[in-house]
Amino acid sequence: MRKPHAWFGTAVFLWSLFWLQPVWAGDSTEKDGRTRGQANAPVTLIEYSDFTCGYCLKFFKETWPRIQARYVDTGKVRFLYRDYPRADQGPGLEAAMAARCAGEQGKYWAMHDRLFAEGGRLDKAVYLGHAAAIGLDQPAFEGCVKDGRYAKSIFEDRQEANRWGFHGTPGFILIRTRTEPTEKDPAVAIPGAFPFEMFADEIDRLLASGAR
Repeated sequence: MRKPHAWFGTAVFLWSLFWLQPVWAGDSTEKDGRTRGQANAPVTLIEYSDFTCGYCLKFFKETWPRIQARYVDTGKVRFLYRDYPRADQGPGLEAAMAARCAGEQGKYWAMHDRLFAEGGRLDKAVYLGHAAAIGLDQPAFEGCVKDGRYAKSIFEDRQEANRWGFHGTPGFILIRTRTEPTEKDPAVAIPGAFPFEMFADEIDRLLASGAR
């Protein structure tokens, strides 16, 4: 795994993870609506995040809009969101559950964006208010959240992040969409809410080196 610049310690190659879980082939994230951009975009950016994380909020407000405008909306980058609740219970997990349950009704991103717009102030009343505002079937939504039916999948996302070496949020991985990372051409890890320019440098490098 390539870690850009000198901010990061020794690189660890974890490309075999993507042989086991090939994100380029259309995984569960894409099927349940947690993807933005074109499926055939040459580069994929994966975010591991917590709705209650201040640095995740910073990325969402300051960096994500620029990445979306320059790379996602122009077909160069596909974006995948994966959950990393920092605690085994509480508002981070509950918010992830609310977003997943909204996704059942085709409104994942509508809920995701509203939850981050809350700036970390999250509770049941907030989720229910957003569910009503975006037109969800309220009984179905509440039943989904109460059942906790996505808890296993949410924690699997966190375990995947841990295998990449992330133990906090946010964490990002950049890979080529259609080919496996290798030791010669590894995935790029960005462990933190770094400025847009870092993301742009790494994305442009992948695009220039033949990701088209």
